[in-house]
Amino acid sequence: MRAYYSAPIKEFLSHSLSEILGDICSNSSSASTTIQQQNAWEAEIKILKEQLRNFCDGRVLFEYVIPRMGKRIDVVVLYKNIVFLLEFKCGDVDYKASAYDQVYDYALDLRNFQKESHNKLLVPMVVATKAGSVPFNVCEIDRIIEPIKCNEGNISSAISLIVGKYKESYFDYAEWENSEYYPTPTIVEAAQALYQGHHVEDITRNDAGVENLSVTADAINKIIEYSKLNNRKSICFVTGVPGAGKTLAGLNIAIQRSNARMGEHAVFLSGNYPLVTVLQEALARDKIEQEKNKGNRLTKTDSLRATSAFIQIIHKYRDSFVGNDNMPPEHVVIFDEAQRAWTHEMIRKFMSTKKGIDNFLYSEPEFLISTMDRHKDWAVIVCLIGGGQEINTGEAGLPEWFDSLRRSFLNWEVYIAPQLDDEEYRFGRSWGDLIAKLNVKICNGLHLANSVRSFRTPEVPKFVKSILDCDITLARSLYVRIFQKFPIFVTRDLKKAKEWIRMKSRGTVRFGLLASSGALRLKPEGIFVKNEISIADWFLNGKEDVRSSYALEDVVTEFDIQGLELDYTVVAWDADFYFDNNTWVYRKFSGSSWHDVRKNENRMYIKNAYRVLLTRARQGMVVFVPYGTDADQTRLSKYYDNTFNYLRQIGIKELP
Repeated sequence: MRAYYSAPIKEFLSHSLSEILGDICSNSSSASTTIQQQNAWEAEIKILKEQLRNFCDGRVLFEYVIPRMGKRIDVVVLYKNIVFLLEFKCGDVDYKASAYDQVYDYALDLRNFQKESHNKLLVPMVVATKAGSVPFNVCEIDRIIEPIKCNEGNISSAISLIVGKYKESYFDYAEWENSEYYPTPTIVEAAQALYQGHHVEDITRNDAGVENLSVTADAINKIIEYSKLNNRKSICFVTGVPGAGKTLAGLNIAIQRSNARMGEHAVFLSGNYPLVTVLQEALARDKIEQEKNKGNRLTKTDSLRATSAFIQIIHKYRDSFVGNDNMPPEHVVIFDEAQRAWTHEMIRKFMSTKKGIDNFLYSEPEFLISTMDRHKDWAVIVCLIGGGQEINTGEAGLPEWFDSLRRSFLNWEVYIAPQLDDEEYRFGRSWGDLIAKLNVKICNGLHLANSVRSFRTPEVPKFVKSILDCDITLARSLYVRIFQKFPIFVTRDLKKAKEWIRMKSRGTVRFGLLASSGALRLKPEGIFVKNEISIADWFLNGKEDVRSSYALEDVVTEFDIQGLELDYTVVAWDADFYFDNNTWVYRKFSGSSWHDVRKNENRMYIKNAYRVLLTRARQGMVVFVPYGTDADQTRLSKYYDNTFNYLRQIGIKELP
């Protein structure tokens, strides 16, 4: 049910407290309903019976669901065609910032993802029942009133003030209550919701054109079922544009197939240490909070132990099978960002210097396949592949997976989408050469074509690609199409950039500062890319913590943020990748000077670093290009002016 209790205000006023409380309790999960929660509901009912007694129409809803966030709004009052969202803090004597942000988040979520709320006036309200009265400051931004602070005695006054100020067009309250909801969670929110038992269909968009996640989940599940029933070994490659939800698809499969009783142990593996760290920490913190709400105590150590079994660093998993014939407990393994698996040369050096193992014979893809090949019956490997996402030396890319299969595992069935035949995946190899001798099967459902990260418009990855490919004509046309929904600015003033994203951020909408790991000459601007930070604190901590992204003090690089996202970003652009004579110049800073990068592979890493940085935002971004100075040979003005002028030539607006 969308709400635990829903009724016209007249009926709510006529029903007894026990009737209303009984309905709420019966519609909630009795296993998770505590005495404290029931007491809070009872207090809310009593307060609203008093505060709404003079309202002749409208509707009241208790515990209205916000699917993307896995939460419920305490109370929704629909009155005079205005949506009032009430977050109660029973017993509180002051108005906490966390409650203010919480109810603001609810309003923003409805505005962005609930169809019937797009054009409605939304009024979030914090009700600290025992707090003193404060003035009602009515400030509207994008059809959302900034949260109003109320106590138990002046809710009706606040509602009356708003309805006296705004005359809204009629809408059907039942249609609003049961409105279609197209959520687009961050990867952290999605992981938390899936871990709590939600289905991917519940927390992601399923409207026409962006139903890919469900289609992909079905396609992979069919491959798993086929392999299991027929004792086959299968590997499938899931591709997609940046932000299309590849990691989410992998997490969903890992959770779905983690059924020990069915012999379906599954594990989600990633070589992306920051992603794994953030997800493990986020799930652990969320689990502790969930247990706390139930009156239980769970230690951080115990919580992290559970999440670390579900999501693992690929290198630790790999090393556990070196030098032995142990069979993995998992029949299904998901490798996130599989294109970043190591080449033979890279892993050979690592094994020699770090593990004391000489003459290691395999590339990382070949060894990982070999571990799953130890199963005597069936096994499935799901490789999540991002085109143009290789960002570090020693990353093998997609071709090494196919070469490994051809060398040693011709008995494996290989499932791919037609879109895999693209230069971004092939690394200059011909398609025929890549798949020669392999048992390849085409499966259209294995490609995620639409970005759900930038939910306001799916064309941001295409726009970024056109910039990096120097396709000015295409970039111009795309920018015109996306700007109103997804604002992108360029500026020479870092202070202005920071002020803009702070201004755009409401509730807990997250923003942060990004730069390339090679951007060493942003140091005079106060941007230190070599600074060591706690990536979990940066992504998960709140506004009050100077270590968090909100402080805009610490910068993260492509290595920290690949696979993750923010709502708004400031992307700082340095001279490691600058525009000159209609092409890009690739450089590396070493010692006290820049050096040209000539090797194509290393150029690709630099270009892809900027691709990653420019596709991390969900709602908008500012590109900061410094002025430089001719007094410093490492920061000549032309390096930065040329890039800035190129971005302006495309049509990107300068921040006012």
